[in-house]
Amino acid sequence: TISSLKKGEKARIEALDVESIPLKLLEMGGLPGNVVELLQIAPFGDPLYFNINDSHVAIRLETAKEIEVALDNN
Repeated sequence: TISSLKKGEKARIEALDVESIPLKLLEMGGLPGNVVELLQIAPFGDPLYFNINDSHVAIRLETAKEIEVALDNN
C-alpha cells in the first residue's frame, strides 16, 4: 500500500476500494495506473504528503492503507 512507501519512492496505483477513498482524492488523480510519489511524512506519521498526477495531496494514514501499489522502477 502507499502507506508503506519510503520518502522519495514512486509507485503505480494498482487497486483501491472506491467506497473507502474520498471522492476528492479520486478527482485529483488517485486512480489505478497513476504514479504516486511520497514527498513527506508528518512528524507523528500521519498524514502522508504525496505527489499524485502533478497534484500535491495530504492523505491520512488510514486512507493510505486502502490504496494498493506496485513500485515504479522509473
